[in-house]
Amino acid sequence: MIKEIKFTDKAIKQINHLLSQKDKGSFFRIAIKGGGCSGFQYDFSFDKLMEKDDLKFENILIDKTSADLLKGSEVDFVSELIGDSFKITNPQSKSSCGCGTSFSV
Repeated sequence: MIKEIKFTDKAIKQINHLLSQKDKGSFFRIAIKGGGCSGFQYDFSFDKLMEKDDLKFENILIDKTSADLLKGSEVDFVSELIGDSFKITNPQSKSSCGCGTSFSV
C-alpha cells in the first residue's frame, strides 16, 4: 500500500475514468524519472504488470524509489486555462519549472 501520498477525490475519479477506457487488469503508474528542465520529472502511464518493488493503492502503482521521492505529496487533477492535468504538490521539491512537470530535490 502507498502510504504518505494523498490522492484527491478528483484524481481518483480521473484515474478510474482513464482506466475504464483501457484493457481490464490495467494499472495507472506514477513514476519519477530523470530529466526535464529541473532534474526530475513526473511520468504518468498505464501498465499491465506489477513489478516486485511496486507499491499499490487501489489500481495505482508507484515504484519504491519514486514513492520515496513522493512522500508527503498530494496528487490532484486540475482544470486550468491551459488544459486538464494531474498536479502533484510535493513538499520535498526545492524548485520546479514553470509548467510544473519537472522539479529538483
